[in-house]
Amino acid sequence: MKSPFAIPFVGLKLGLHEFEFDIDKSFFDSLPYSLIENGRLTAYLELEKKETMLIANLGIVGFIFTNCDRCTESLSQEIDGEFTIYYTFGEEDSEDENLIVISPDSYQIDITQPLYELISLSMPSKLIHDENECNEEMVALLAKYQQPAPSSEPDKNDIDPRWSALKNLN
Repeated sequence: MKSPFAIPFVGLKLGLHEFEFDIDKSFFDSLPYSLIENGRLTAYLELEKKETMLIANLGIVGFIFTNCDRCTESLSQEIDGEFTIYYTFGEEDSEDENLIVISPDSYQIDITQPLYELISLSMPSKLIHDENECNEEMVALLAKYQQPAPSSEPDKNDIDPRWSALKNLN
């Protein structure tokens, strides 16, 4: 099956070419390892074709739909990000994650994986509602069972007796 995110570059003239893609639930369903289940995003690709390489400037904007890490209610998280990938022709592997070596007989690039990575990297580390938007019952339940945060200063009385003899070595 042909990927809607495969860009045939063989017929393109040298210079800049722009593409736009809609990303929805079917995109995430097509990736068996995706941690994201649903979203509504628009991806932009500015592909610069040169004699010996391709430069792909990817941009993503939209929302993913997930659950809040705090209260587990539905959450719509805004996503906005961009990065650049360089494609060069050759047979050797590249150590640089932004440089992809493609076979000289290749005729297209598939940006499915780079788009997924861009979306994932654009997500905040904690997916939580804004202040006072979480489910109040869940927040109250969390507060009830949450352990108090350890103090930054150790209590002077909590010294292990096995170590207290070391204080007298001076």
